[in-house]
Amino acid sequence: MPFVRPDKIEELRERMALLGIRDEDLEEKFIHGSGRGGQKLNKTASCVYLKHIPTGIEVKIQQSRSREVNRFLARRILCEKIEEKRDGFVSEREKRQFKVRKQKERRNRRSKEKMLEEKRIQGEKKASRGTVGIEE
Repeated sequence: MPFVRPDKIEELRERMALLGIRDEDLEEKFIHGSGRGGQKLNKTASCVYLKHIPTGIEVKIQQSRSREVNRFLARRILCEKIEEKRDGFVSEREKRQFKVRKQKERRNRRSKEKMLEEKRIQGEKKASRGTVGIEE
């Protein structure tokens, strides 16, 4: 069964203290998760919903089957989000999410035409090259 090491928990507590996050400011709920899992998922409430009341930042996580691991992960993500809001920088997680979103996005008509035109030019350039043969 997965668990979180005590030194990691202590490290997270210190980080939360530095950010001024108190347990009294957190609203925590354990809810049934969604997705695959069948009967086990329907019986256990291992998904963690965490809300930081002063900032209104919400986190919902169901990464592990263990409630304690999910509690740890939710608090860690909450710390990251509060740091992002405070410092104004974008975390690695946010960058990855943006990259995936951008990759799934469809190209607009103008950029698609431009890309196809460049491909056509490249194809013509390659087609104009002759075959390499051995001269006799």
